[in-house]
Amino acid sequence: MKKTDFMTMTAAMMLATSACVGPEKTAQTDGPIIGKQEIIVKDGRMTPETLWAMGRIGSSCVSPDGKRIAYTVSYYSVKENKSHLVIYVMNADGSDNQLLTTTAASEGEPAWIKNGSKLAFLAPDADGNSQIWEMNPDGSERVQLSSFAGGIDGFKFSPDESKVLFISQVKYGERTVDKYPDLDKASGMVIDDLMYKHWDEWVQTVPHPFVAPFAGNKVGEATDILAGEPYESPMKPFGGIEQLTWSPDSKCIAYTCRKKTGLEYAISTDSDIYLYNLETKQTRNLCKEDATDKNMGYDTNPQFSPDGGFIAWQSMERNGYESDRNRLCVMDLKNGKKTYVTEAFQSGVDSYCWAPDNQTLYFTGVWHATSMIHRTNLKGEVEQLTEGMYDYASVEMLGDGQLLTKRHSISEADELFTVNLKKANEVTRITQENDHIFKQLKLGKVEARWTKTVDGKDMLSWVIYPVDFDPNKKYPTLLFCEGGPQSPVSQFWSYRWNFQIMAANDYIIIAPNRRGLPGFGMEWLEEISTNYGGHCMDDYLTAIDDIAKEPYVDKDRLGCVGASFGGYSVYWLAGHHNNRFKAFIAHDGFFNMEQQYLETEELWFTNWDLGGPYWDKNNPAVKRSYANSPHLFVDKWDTPILCIHGEKDYRILASQGMAAFNAAKLRGIPAELLIFPDENHWVLKPQNGILWQRTFFNWLDRWLKPQK
Repeated sequence: MKKTDFMTMTAAMMLATSACVGPEKTAQTDGPIIGKQEIIVKDGRMTPETLWAMGRIGSSCVSPDGKRIAYTVSYYSVKENKSHLVIYVMNADGSDNQLLTTTAASEGEPAWIKNGSKLAFLAPDADGNSQIWEMNPDGSERVQLSSFAGGIDGFKFSPDESKVLFISQVKYGERTVDKYPDLDKASGMVIDDLMYKHWDEWVQTVPHPFVAPFAGNKVGEATDILAGEPYESPMKPFGGIEQLTWSPDSKCIAYTCRKKTGLEYAISTDSDIYLYNLETKQTRNLCKEDATDKNMGYDTNPQFSPDGGFIAWQSMERNGYESDRNRLCVMDLKNGKKTYVTEAFQSGVDSYCWAPDNQTLYFTGVWHATSMIHRTNLKGEVEQLTEGMYDYASVEMLGDGQLLTKRHSISEADELFTVNLKKANEVTRITQENDHIFKQLKLGKVEARWTKTVDGKDMLSWVIYPVDFDPNKKYPTLLFCEGGPQSPVSQFWSYRWNFQIMAANDYIIIAPNRRGLPGFGMEWLEEISTNYGGHCMDDYLTAIDDIAKEPYVDKDRLGCVGASFGGYSVYWLAGHHNNRFKAFIAHDGFFNMEQQYLETEELWFTNWDLGGPYWDKNNPAVKRSYANSPHLFVDKWDTPILCIHGEKDYRILASQGMAAFNAAKLRGIPAELLIFPDENHWVLKPQNGILWQRTFFNWLDRWLKPQK
């Protein structure tokens, strides 16, 4: 999964994209089996319960002969407040779709082994530890292959299947009980360096890559290839098995690692790709062999060409800039030459795969607010293959001139598709996971809207109209403020920030691709850094002012909502909106920039985007940044505001939301605080998700709709 910056908010991402977050990783091993949810949609209107009834398609993998596809789906139960991850198998054309998971235990990460006669997968053992299992492609004859005491987070079998590479957590740092054995019940932690917390955890373990022999029915004794090193591979908080890979000859492992700890880790994004030789035990840093290398930022997700002659990875150039453009680097392993093959695409590479010819790569990337599939050769000649108002979120070779991809839009949750490269890139849908729900729904129309910015540039916004829209009526309208701050407002589908549920509640939504978002060139992307109160805020006001001219927009009932950087935007606009808005909602936004600089864990972000620490008073960028801290403008607040925050959000601490709420109450402004003690930067638990939606719309309806 792609690394996002510390203010990424929209579930897109969000995978989900964009904004769509993955399922909870806690295994459910008892209780009722949570499966496909049946729901009756009243009046065709989407509700929070409708969203949580939808199955969420996850990972997929293609059989060696290209004829079968295994994939995962997460199902949720609001009543049980739990999720269940299951495995399906189908033919490559979508026929003969079979559910293989029939117990309450979650099963995931399927991989074809033994020439496609078996599926390996992860599932809990009797002690609840995740282990590697295998089964027949019809779900029968499940056999546990591994018994690793620490449990397994992800795995890849070597191409010759003589070995398996897997991820497991190892102890990091010294515990209190290590220092004082007689205080075995003490909860206090003595901390002497940074990165003691990350995303939503106190860092006491790090993931390491292990290699073990595989005899066909059992995983043998494992070797930690980072033994004795205090580094993480894959990288927290979002890295998985995609950050490690086997060479085609099964002799080497390429892995992603940032070999830094503490303060050095907290201020740097400089990760590298390492090549470990299993025979010699030698390790090469592929990113730093040439003194002229300029890849000082994130280097992640290596993949060998099918013949092993090349290795590719995603590469960012600048250290400390986690939203730098992700380029696709290809290294010729014979001579060490590196070529950046996506320079003609002035946006980032989000996912990619090799073609069988060893000369072609397919990738996805955002341009003009949609994520399309592209092709490049080793000369860097880039061609766009798909089109339309969609986001293509993944790409994998299916065989016989076809690609397997996952696609969504503002109006459709993820489904799997094939792209026939021999038939004018014909796109065919092969899953119907949520058809039984979408057939009952009325959806709002989505259209693109271009406006001129205050400095004469063109800005693209998405406009989503209410269900049963009548242009002769007037509607309350919401300005959506994106997080990131440099994540795209593309055709994302979110299970929290869902535009169609807003449309179902009779709101018009305008979602601008304001300054600082990818897909419009590097100048547009980078204008936001150290300039949070600049044109990005002008762009928001331009977007809402432009649509407010329409006769169907009630300009006296405008709302402003957003999370993460979008939450910051809400707090900032609350002090600068000049009576435009009648209601605000800020989720996980930062309110006090000086406070944020010292509270967040990934200091590389605040160093880059704010220019550095607030005490660097002679730095013009620092002066500009901190002068735009929303808490400095509370004296101008005059509009009702709802503040939402999770107490396990260690990226933007809950104290920020509490401080904003307290400030509003002290100013005599109507305000509410929705606090989640057990949620992080997102809201992952079903009942909390329902509560979030109900509170969100109750607040907006109270201030933006006539009270009956």
